[in-house]
Amino acid sequence: MYWYTLTPLDVLMLRDAKPFSPGERAWASSSFLPNGHTIAGALRGLLGEKANLTIRGPLLCHNLTLYLPRPINYVGTHRLTPSTWLDEHHPCRQMQWDRRNPVPLVLADRPDSAPDSAPVDYRKYLRFDVVQELLKHNPLTEEQIRCQPGERSQPWHVETRSHNTLEPGTRQVKSEDGYFVEKAIRLEDGWSIAIGVDQKLLTPTTLQLGGEGHRVLLERCSELDQQWQDLQARSQANFSKGSQSLAYLITLGVFERKDNGQAMCRSWPWEWRLEHTANLNQKSGNLVSVATDKAVPISCRVRDKKDGSSIPAPQVFAAPPGSVYYLEHPEALFQDKSEAPVHVRRWRQLGYSELLWISDED
Repeated sequence: MYWYTLTPLDVLMLRDAKPFSPGERAWASSSFLPNGHTIAGALRGLLGEKANLTIRGPLLCHNLTLYLPRPINYVGTHRLTPSTWLDEHHPCRQMQWDRRNPVPLVLADRPDSAPDSAPVDYRKYLRFDVVQELLKHNPLTEEQIRCQPGERSQPWHVETRSHNTLEPGTRQVKSEDGYFVEKAIRLEDGWSIAIGVDQKLLTPTTLQLGGEGHRVLLERCSELDQQWQDLQARSQANFSKGSQSLAYLITLGVFERKDNGQAMCRSWPWEWRLEHTANLNQKSGNLVSVATDKAVPISCRVRDKKDGSSIPAPQVFAAPPGSVYYLEHPEALFQDKSEAPVHVRRWRQLGYSELLWISDED
């Protein structure tokens, strides 16, 4: 896997999947980081052909160092734990819940002191060496995640840009499709998007990423190769232990299946069965609990088989990066298996559902 950086030469316009029409909805939102379909489309535009690429990422890069999303299963520096994993004398072990859902997550220990009244900003992306320690079962510390004075929680900000179209021969904005506002993403100086690709690309060069023709500088960054290999090696070692584990999602996770012809998405893989069942007829699995946030809508475009025109693809909903899954035993994704259909394995080929494994034992 060869790693590259994408450094924006201007703002980026990466529209989310919410329906947008200037005549009905005046605001067009942007999302960040770009999804795998957007990156694959940009690279194929550079290559000038429909190349069968395998992508890893996107992640962030600063000072030749990878940055990964902060795990969602932390409240400050305190990690959440499934109630069934607590000591048998812990009061939360008596908690009741709807067994059709994952086990509730709670704080195993109360904080030593009352929380500060002033709001605290925590970094939303963690440096490579911090993630390494996390994979070694070392908890996050205040120094590692707390923003320093003047530091943003995320290395970009959103800018709003209005668009006006005037009626011909007048100074009046058109009543229909005449005014709308777009949100653009501006990455801070020194930061880049990091991606891994399974083939060498001719660099340095520029390519278009997202809408409005905005471009990024594509550069080879061999320093990231070893960092990625180290993360993968530690993750695989944790997976091989076969003990209680946490699966740490570092890219958008798309878990889709067909149900009576209807595409269904949820926050965790459909093949991972819950350990605790609602009735005796159900088969139990390894999944204990889930720490996640609101789903991210994704909509891309596909080629119409009839005339080759570009048409919107069905919308899917992805689990956000940073989601964490608690399992009694690690379990591989069906998307990674050779027997999975091509359209299922394509999600992983485009960089979605990338997991790092954390053993819950020292």
